[in-house]
Amino acid sequence: MRVLVGEGGRNGRVGGGLMERLKQNLRGGRPFLREGTEPCTGGGTGFIGTALTQLLKARGHEVTLVSRKPGPDRITWDELDTWGLPHCDAAVNLAGENILNPLRRWNERFQKEILSSRLETTQILARAIKKAPQPPQAWVLVTGVAYYQPSLTAEYDEDSPGGDFDFFSNLVTKWEAAARLPGESTRQVVVRSGVVLGRGGGAIGHMLLPFRLGLGGPIGPGHQFFPWIHIRDLAGILAHAVEASHVQGVLNGVAPAPTTTNAEFAKAFGAALGRPAFIPLPSLVVQAVFGRERAIMLLEGQKVVPRRTLATGYQYSFPELGAALKEVVA
Repeated sequence: MRVLVGEGGRNGRVGGGLMERLKQNLRGGRPFLREGTEPCTGGGTGFIGTALTQLLKARGHEVTLVSRKPGPDRITWDELDTWGLPHCDAAVNLAGENILNPLRRWNERFQKEILSSRLETTQILARAIKKAPQPPQAWVLVTGVAYYQPSLTAEYDEDSPGGDFDFFSNLVTKWEAAARLPGESTRQVVVRSGVVLGRGGGAIGHMLLPFRLGLGGPIGPGHQFFPWIHIRDLAGILAHAVEASHVQGVLNGVAPAPTTTNAEFAKAFGAALGRPAFIPLPSLVVQAVFGRERAIMLLEGQKVVPRRTLATGYQYSFPELGAALKEVVA
């Protein structure tokens, strides 16, 4: 299988020689996979995209990028929008501006960027799939567990209701709707991801320094649920969705371990580092940095279980939090 992995927004311009190569690809056929911007990582291919690309190549797939910038084995978003989707076996969309960027104020402008960074690229890909003479076999979208309403008692699986109670849940609803395709010619999979744990990026990238200094601890009250997944398992679920013809519908991209609270996560992270982790980050500080609406993502949580993910036959590499954190900090 030849796979095309996209990255970044659609601000890229046509690069020298790439348009001609794209024309050749449209004639000759190339499979397609897409990954989005994660500005907080500083990496060209993004935190999740790097892990996914490495896994796909290790499994023998050829990978090409859709990117803002032209380069070897890449096409730009403008080229994709102009020339349409190359013939491919699968398309995957992981795009999205980092919601929890502490350097950005939570205002109307940033909210519009959050929406457009997810909806526009998803719409481009969905539109290209609809128009493709030979549509891909699978179309995979990664959204988030913010679809489910925060609760201290409810348990959510893939069939649970949600998506209609605040900015973030409505965002996921719009995001998933933008990806929806008519008919059954292409398998459609949505992976609702929890907090992604891995080396060099994601949540760990922000927390590592204070925890190493012994200054870490729970966020706010600490009793809120903390749905998480190791980066290797998120990439694994995506590859599983691409490769396994029986996989379709919504999958919860969270670990199957017993439900973890924020305080339990902080304690386990401190233990993995050999450091104490009892200094809480007060709710008022979180609200001051992120704004009240955005702070909900940190101060409240959901108990999410991957019932359907497990039923598809996916086998987790890191089902338990302790082992996952030890690998991350090793």
